[in-house]
Amino acid sequence: MKILAIETSCDETAVAVVDVAAPLDRVILADVLFSQLEPNRPYGGVVPELTSRAHAERLPDLVARTLNNAGLRMEDMDAVAASVGPGLTTALVVGSMFAKTLAVAANKPFIPVNHIEGHALS
Repeated sequence: MKILAIETSCDETAVAVVDVAAPLDRVILADVLFSQLEPNRPYGGVVPELTSRAHAERLPDLVARTLNNAGLRMEDMDAVAASVGPGLTTALVVGSMFAKTLAVAANKPFIPVNHIEGHALS
């Protein structure tokens, strides 16, 4: 089972393609990360509006690059996953709506992921 995973819970935009062969057998086929540390540095912390806008601007390219790096297409994915909480609300909305739109367009299931549970399980 190949899953396109999107993470936008705060100030980094991350996309990965994960192959899940069994419950404990996972292989990351490709991943791409855009860090917003530098753009937020002048403000002394994360600015939700700037961060959310950067997620929206970067996600199409990051998804395309990740799929390309994995040598796969959206049609090859079995599902699309995204973090849905906890985190910055506006950032989570951008990522989860983008992922849900991809899932609907590709007729794939959407998997909501709890950000904290993801940390614990990884």
